[in-house]
Amino acid sequence: MRESEIPAQWPFAGDARLDGEGHYSHAIPWESEFEPLSVPQLYTRGAELAGSKNVVDFLGKRLSYPDAMGEARQIAAALQRAGVGKGDRIGLFLPNVPLYLTAYYGIMIAGATAVNFSPLYTVDELAAQVADSGVETLFTINSSLLLPTACKVLDCSGLERLVVGDLPSMMPWWMGAAMKLFKRSDLAPLPRDPRIVAYDRFVSGAGEPQPVAIDPHQDVALLIYTGGTTGRPKGAMLTHQNITANARQTLCIDAHRGERDIMIGVLPLFHVFANVVVLNRTVLDGGTIVMLPRFDAKQCLKALGRVRATSMPGVPTMYQALLDHPQVEKTDFTSLRVCISGGAPLPLPLKRKFEAKTGAHVIEGYGLTEAGIVSTNPFGDFALEKPGTIGQPLPGTQVRLLNKEDPTRLADPGTPGELAVKGPQVMKGYWNRPEGNAIFQDGWLRTGDVATLDEDGFLTIVDRIKDMISVGGFKVFPSQIEEVLVARPGIREALVLGIPDDYMGERPKAFVTLEDECDDGEDALLQWINARVGKHERLAALEIREELPKTMIGKPDRKALRAEIAEASDTAKARQDDPPGSHEIAG
Repeated sequence: MRESEIPAQWPFAGDARLDGEGHYSHAIPWESEFEPLSVPQLYTRGAELAGSKNVVDFLGKRLSYPDAMGEARQIAAALQRAGVGKGDRIGLFLPNVPLYLTAYYGIMIAGATAVNFSPLYTVDELAAQVADSGVETLFTINSSLLLPTACKVLDCSGLERLVVGDLPSMMPWWMGAAMKLFKRSDLAPLPRDPRIVAYDRFVSGAGEPQPVAIDPHQDVALLIYTGGTTGRPKGAMLTHQNITANARQTLCIDAHRGERDIMIGVLPLFHVFANVVVLNRTVLDGGTIVMLPRFDAKQCLKALGRVRATSMPGVPTMYQALLDHPQVEKTDFTSLRVCISGGAPLPLPLKRKFEAKTGAHVIEGYGLTEAGIVSTNPFGDFALEKPGTIGQPLPGTQVRLLNKEDPTRLADPGTPGELAVKGPQVMKGYWNRPEGNAIFQDGWLRTGDVATLDEDGFLTIVDRIKDMISVGGFKVFPSQIEEVLVARPGIREALVLGIPDDYMGERPKAFVTLEDECDDGEDALLQWINARVGKHERLAALEIREELPKTMIGKPDRKALRAEIAEASDTAKARQDDPPGSHEIAG
């Protein structure tokens, strides 16, 4: 077996054996775990396993599996009554609220495709993706942070209907009443518009949905937008089998599978990490999702102690914020078994510090929108993990390293290469973007990340081919910020790079050149751009330059600029480590 390619059946803790020829194989026949399965079938399995237990705890208000199933089926019937058929796209513009879960499964019970939209999107971002996906019905809530944006998109796109859930009714009665009385500015009234319908009215009297035949391998269950390796965001088409296989892959390596799992669901469900690990994997195992609408360290710690949570997936910035909060000293972590970290590299000191404080095992893994979760360190045994790596490929997943200059060849043994993956979780392709499918190389998905692979099958990400910036686990696309910058009168050129940030991992920084007549300063330009981009796209800094490096054809050269900055940083560090006169002999 070559060092640059490993098979689908790489070992996981306790489930592998070594044969006489030195080859690893699984003691469990993983192939049988991934028979064709639709998302509604996964949901039904989880509901049957859980019985009357709760699937959601939202700020203390609970929703049982039977009640959630009833609501999902009611949503499916209402969509069918409204003319929604198999393959139609239905949008979710929602934070982590119970309506997300019931609408997500309801859409798929109706045979339609769910389309995830970040609740942080601006009007322009949401409108662009609504237009690209062809969404005609959008679920949202009456939050003042969401409904006005959705209403503007309704007026400027092909969107035909908004279904609006009532946020206070999803909360415990006293919390909802307090919001209506004292925090009315957090709520947006429903406009008098026949295109905008309250959720309760939309589903009223819908009855039972009509059965829909689903081909798990071919039918698209979910569109999630991603920048891919280059260019503007594209809709990754995840089939029913992609989603259900990935949920089963992550579950079958869990040493605690089958035990009652109470998971803190603060990761945004529109993101593929949470979609796999928090939503579908938990439901498949009949567990409870303790939903939090956004990350707040105090609220998260309070919820963890209140529900006696057993797991808490997150990103490194989240774990750091929890450690930094004074409430951490009063929190009982004894129920917490495992925390899965993804979205950005996990610093080893942070891992060790969080484990020492909580007693939980913090496991680093790796995934991407186009393939869900790809790899993870072993669960349940500190001795078997390799900190600093992204672990081993999940069961049923194959990986190989491609030559960075010539992806038609494998990387030389022992050298870094571009990580390529193959498995049941790998997307069908990009929505309406056949040219984007060049990301596949002979059936293997090229990730754009450069990795190494050791003799035990552990992967380590060492570089990135793609230009995306990882801000606290969220992917930010420099080209989108650059488009906003160069559209402003007075800015001639712009390049955006990721710069290190102790808390967020990375943050964007812009380098711009100006037209001769423009006399705006850096602070003014920084304020202007940060008022026009999403939260995670906001710049940490902006630098005005006389010129930017260019490629041979005259385009601003991001690669050259990155190299220039790295060289300047190395020079500055060398001067700091070896100041002038440090080798002189005092006399």
